[in-house]
Amino acid sequence: MAYDGRSNRMRRKEAVGMQELVKEFIKEMKLSSGVNGRRVNEAWNVVSGASRYTLSVNFDRGVLYCTISSSVVRNQLYFQREALIRSLNEHLQNDALFVREWDGPIVRNLILR
Repeated sequence: MAYDGRSNRMRRKEAVGMQELVKEFIKEMKLSSGVNGRRVNEAWNVVSGASRYTLSVNFDRGVLYCTISSSVVRNQLYFQREALIRSLNEHLQNDALFVREWDGPIVRNLILR
């Protein structure tokens, strides 16, 4: 059953899994940008292994901006950018809460500061 906002009644509908309901709720309430930002931040911490040296992570229109406190770590991550982008995209594609709003790669570019 689903809530019909127009007539304030419950109407019958096919059963939907909880995973789909959560995604639909996130889209309907326009929370996807905030949730996606958190999911990308967590993916960065898991994939890069540099969470200890990461000061901030911002995700905007397919570009991931990361501020790293150590120049040595930043330099190592710079040379691993392509592998990091691939790993981040794989991790986010398998993430159940990440809401894809466009086709193509999720993270297209990585900027290290």
